[in-house]
Parts: sequence; structure tokens; C-alpha cells
Amino acid sequence: MAPQRFQEQFDHIQRSMPGVELATGPDDAAEFIYEKGVVLARDGEEARLVEDTVRAHFTTFAGLTADEVRRDSPETNRSGITRIRVGDPGEGGRRGDRAVAGALRALREAEGNARRRLVSRNHVVHIAVNACPGDEPVPVAYSAGPNPTVAESGYDADSAVGVLVIDTGLMNDYASYPAMTHVQGDTQIDECDANGVLRQYAGHGTFISGLVAAVAPNTNIVSRNTLNDAGAILESEFGDKLFEAVERDGWPPLISLSAGTSNGSTEGLLGLTAFMEALREQPRTLLVAAAGNNASATPFWPAAYADKPEYAQSVISVGALRSDGEFGACFSNHGPWVRVYAPGERLTGALTGFQTPVPYTYHHSTYDSCRHGFTYACTCQDPQHLGLLTGEYETTSGTPDQVQFEGFAQWSGTSFATPLVVAMIAAHMTAHKETDPRAARQQLLAANTEFAEVRGAVVPALIPPTWSPVPVVNIPPAV
Repeated sequence: MAPQRFQEQFDHIQRSMPGVELATGPDDAAEFIYEKGVVLARDGEEARLVEDTVRAHFTTFAGLTADEVRRDSPETNRSGITRIRVGDPGEGGRRGDRAVAGALRALREAEGNARRRLVSRNHVVHIAVNACPGDEPVPVAYSAGPNPTVAESGYDADSAVGVLVIDTGLMNDYASYPAMTHVQGDTQIDECDANGVLRQYAGHGTFISGLVAAVAPNTNIVSRNTLNDAGAILESEFGDKLFEAVERDGWPPLISLSAGTSNGSTEGLLGLTAFMEALREQPRTLLVAAAGNNASATPFWPAAYADKPEYAQSVISVGALRSDGEFGACFSNHGPWVRVYAPGERLTGALTGFQTPVPYTYHHSTYDSCRHGFTYACTCQDPQHLGLLTGEYETTSGTPDQVQFEGFAQWSGTSFATPLVVAMIAAHMTAHKETDPRAARQQLLAANTEFAEVRGAVVPALIPPTWSPVPVVNIPPAV
């Protein structure tokens, strides 16, 4: 039996959110995770309409309890979204929630008449579901150095470009890496467990910040721990947290975001509506967002806002190229809503262990072959290891593999292609004395001469000057 990656990661995220019951959706498909017993609606009249309509619907249909329907948050909120309780979150299992499904069904006619969405699940925004990051980190000797290597352009306090990283924060020893001298921010939540073993996805924000610092040294990077230790947050909380981050130090030129979710909709995330509208009105801020690692063409939000005309200038979505930069990585989301690609497989950067080695136990077992059907030796299968969580879903022999980190790691995902694009835009701003990040993005893409092939389409590829391709091994077909 192959590893059950989605279920394994669901368990990890559920453990990180005590008191919040989660389910998978939509219907019987495992495409995203959401909170049970709760739906979201816009504050004001729409919230009242949703509450009344759901209550009336539940009164009519057996098995749905109208008495459960009530407001679960103040009438007005910074994010413009009201939580509405529609059922007991403790009822049922992880495969969908009957009360939430009933609430969505109750609003179908009203939404058809309004020609827009009035109600939504409360999705989990994350770095982890399905395959994001595209793999787990692999130790790299400190003597090997990073890839991309640190650019020689230097740092100038008067012209440094501001970058806000929305992620898991910074590991305690990040400053031991000289390239991250001008990085500051929040500390990572719960780096290690009680036994001193590195937690899954710990260091994600550090790795991202280090990539920006390497490719664009002339940056002032602020890394926030907006996401929990599993790299997750509820949609209903995410909008507020984004507002807190930008208002804490002012709207920055560049925001690097390597988290998101699909939601089965082409309208984006209801919980981010207010923030995205505010972003659109900030002409000197550009959101650079990861396209996600589900190997899917389904829109992944907020990256997919780049495909909506009203947000096209304020958002750029980033997919990942495989380690040689010639084709798309097996895990990368794709489609016309992904605006640009950058190397995102087997990158080497700062993680932890610079002062004292830090042990790590693998959580997911590798596959016998690419789970997305690719024929090169991708990160689905190489390097091989046995994972801790996989043992909960299949019979395994042996103990989970454990390694030690002593500074650098090799890691893959659109999570890491994204900061490379952030850095290239920042470097362009420095080189051309451009203060407008949106103009810099346009100029960079207009001057770009690199392209790659992703699922048969020729796409623009932004390749950092200090990045070196890692050879790809093609696997011969089985006889």
C-alpha cells in the first residue's frame, strides 16, 4: 500500500489545532481541509440572510438541527467575515460534515439569484496539504554551501527593499547564518518536541527568508510567525492576521506568501476578501504567492487572484520548476492562473543546527514511483526514507529514518520557488533604482529571456543568476 500523504498531513494539521474539529472536502474528495460545524458569510445583511436561510432550511430537513444555527463571532470583524455555527463539530468523522454541506445547499437558490457566493466553508490555509512542501528537508553539509549561492551585490541600508515573509517565523539560530544578518521577525513556534527532535515543517519560514537573503542581499526581511507550527491557520483568522502583519510595520514593497488552499470556487477566499481589496489599493505593494503543490490545475488561493483582472497588478503566482529548470516539477500546480515559474526542486538553504546539530525524524515514507506519474527521479521517491506517520496507515518494517541538520537543508516546493521570485524582483528594484514593485515585476518579465515547459505549455521562467541546476535522472520504463 502506498503512503497516504493527504491523510497523514490531515492528522498533523488536526493535532496542531486542538479544540478545532476538521474535515476533508469537497464531498468525498480529499482536496482541502475545513472546520466542521461552521460556515462563513460577509458581515451585516448577508450574514443575517445566511443565518436565517440556514435555520429555515434545517427546520425543514430531517437530521439537521435548527437550534444549532447561531452567530459564532461579533457582528463586525476586521476581515469583514462572520462565523456562523451550523452544527455540532464533534459529530461525524473526517470525511465531510453534513451540517456544513446542508448550510451550503440552503444558500444555492439565493446565490444563484445574487450571481455570487454568499456562504463558504471555513478552510484551513496551509503549507502542507497533499504535498506542500513538495518533500521533507534533507541534510546538506555546511561546506557544500547554499544553492542559490549568496549574490555579491551587498547591502545598503538606504536603498534596501522591504520584504515581509508570512510564514512560520524564524528558528532560534537563524542569525548564525551570515547571509541572514538583515533578517528579523518572530520566532518559530515549537521548534522541537519534548525529546529535542525537530518538528515537521519547522524552519519553513527560515528557509524562505534565507533564499530571499541569498538572491537579494539588499533587502530588509521581516519574517512573521502568522502560521502555527504545522504551517496552518483557519481562513476566518487569516485575514485578520494579514492585516496585523502589514499594519505592524507598514505595507512593504513585497509580501512573500507560501501558503494557501483550493476551495472549489473561482471567486477566491471569502475570509480574504477585505485584505485583498485593501492590497489592491496599495500601489506600492506586490503579493508574491505560491501556486501550491497538488500537481493540479485547480485554482489555489490566494495565488490564483493573479488571474482575476481586478487583482492582476497586485498579485503574481509562482509555480515550481524541477531541479534542472527545464520542465515543471512533478508536484507543482499549473494552468493559466500560474503567471511565472522558478526553480523549486532540491534547493539548498538555511534551516537549523548551525550551532548544535538538530535531529529530525521523517514523517512521510517515499513512494516506489512518482505519485503524479512523472518518469524522472523526483522527490516523491528520492532520496528514499521511511516515515513515522505512514506507519499509521500501512504495515511497515523497520523504524522511521532519522537524520541530523547542521545548518543547511535541501528542500522542494512552490513554497521555495516563491521567495526566489520575490528576491529577483527586489534585486531588479535595487539594480534599476525602481521603487515600484509592480513596475519592477513588469519590467523583469518583459526583459526575461528564459522559458520552460510545463504540462506542454511554454511558460516564463525566472532563474536566479546564482542558482545552479541539479541534474535530473530519468527512470527507464519497467519492462
